[in-house]
Amino acid sequence: MRTALVIGTGLIGTSAALALARRGVAVHLADHDTEQARTAAALGAGTAAEPEGPVDLCVVAVPPAHVAATLADAMRRGRARGYLDVASVKGGPRRELESLGLDLTPYIGTHPMSGRERSGPLAASADLFEGRPWVLTPTRDTDTEVLNLALELVAQCRAVPVVMDADAHDRAVALVSHMPHLVSSMVAARLENAEESAVRLCGQGIRDVTRIAASDPRMWIDILSANPGPVADLLADVAADLQETVAALRGLASADEGKRHEGATGVASVLRRGNAGQARVPGKHGSAPSAYEVVAVLINDQPGQLARIFADAERAGVNVEDVRIEHATGQQAGLVQLMVEPAAAAPLAAALRERGWSLRP
Repeated sequence: MRTALVIGTGLIGTSAALALARRGVAVHLADHDTEQARTAAALGAGTAAEPEGPVDLCVVAVPPAHVAATLADAMRRGRARGYLDVASVKGGPRRELESLGLDLTPYIGTHPMSGRERSGPLAASADLFEGRPWVLTPTRDTDTEVLNLALELVAQCRAVPVVMDADAHDRAVALVSHMPHLVSSMVAARLENAEESAVRLCGQGIRDVTRIAASDPRMWIDILSANPGPVADLLADVAADLQETVAALRGLASADEGKRHEGATGVASVLRRGNAGQARVPGKHGSAPSAYEVVAVLINDQPGQLARIFADAERAGVNVEDVRIEHATGQQAGLVQLMVEPAAAAPLAAALRERGWSLRP
């Protein structure tokens, strides 16, 4: 691939353009908001100038509701040898294109499973997709050359290709992305009118649960409008679990010993099911989840503290597999939780103590 046209210079489009431009592809940028396209160009994602002729690949990175119309316009104008979109739903746009009577051999639907709470070109990064799954949904009609162009894009972005059926993809993202986002938003909504004294007690747990609720509502309305059925079905299942859990908790509050026992059994059941589901979430680099030991280090909120910890871990010959930071409420301090292989926990703790760090048991 030597040339590309990216239509839509938001987070995903600009990130893909940055990755391609970094690897020597001549990228042209287009957006209905010309200022946004110029911003992406200024970041090094390519040029906002029109290509002189058809490019190798056209990447459509617009909201799901506009994917089919944008693709149809580009295909009718012959803007590229191959076309793909990066929308978070796949079945609907393809059916819309089919209804328009277009030849879909030069098209493939794709979806990079990566993003951020922030949107727009200023949030973009050339390494946004690195190590992340990138779903490809070819059909029997998809031209081999187009599939190869899509695979080349995925490779240039350092992502991991995953081939799926379009409708199966939409059911999957409803489960792992769309439904969790709504649940996160509903939990966060409980905080909107909560007492300030309660909100001040927020810790890392509530931050983890509500993090994705900070995303742009306009973007998510577009996404959910394109995949409402599967998301609604999953939320109905969650609602049934909620009703059962509410009944179990009411039982725990009962004066009747039998009802309390039944309530405890119901609550234990949902917690165990949660354990089982969480254990299926892929671990580092998409591998099976690993059990790590936690070495908890107290730090002051000052420049260079994290760098020092990682440097000291390196000197100790320990690889930090994951890290979490819990900030103390009302204090310029925090707790850094270093996740390491079980055999490395004791040596790392000893090495950090020798270098003056305070550890929490």
